[in-house]
Amino acid sequence: MAWSSSNRRTRLPGNWAAIRRRVLKRDGGQCVARMRDGSRCPQPATDVDHIAAGDNHDDTNLQSLCAWHHQRKTGAESAAARRRQPRERRARPAEAHPGLR
Repeated sequence: MAWSSSNRRTRLPGNWAAIRRRVLKRDGGQCVARMRDGSRCPQPATDVDHIAAGDNHDDTNLQSLCAWHHQRKTGAESAAARRRQPRERRARPAEAHPGLR
C-alpha cells in the first residue's frame, strides 16, 4: 500500500492492531466482497477497510477484504474524489517555455 503519500496511518487509533484482528476473526478471515454472481469472494482477507470514508473505526464500519478488492475499492473512491475537484485544481501547472527562462 502507498502509505508514504497518505496520512491515514497516523489517523488510526492506537489499538488498531487489536481492532484489525477482531474484524478479521469476525469475518472468518475471508474477504466479504461479493462476486458478480452474488457469492462471497473466496480469497483470504488481508486488509481491514473502512466501509464509509472517514475516521469511524467502529466494527460496524469495518470490513475484511482481500488485497484485490481493497485496491479496487480504494481506486474507485480516489477516482470519485478527483472527479469532484474543480478542473483547474487537477491540471498541472503550466511550465515556462524553455526559451523564456
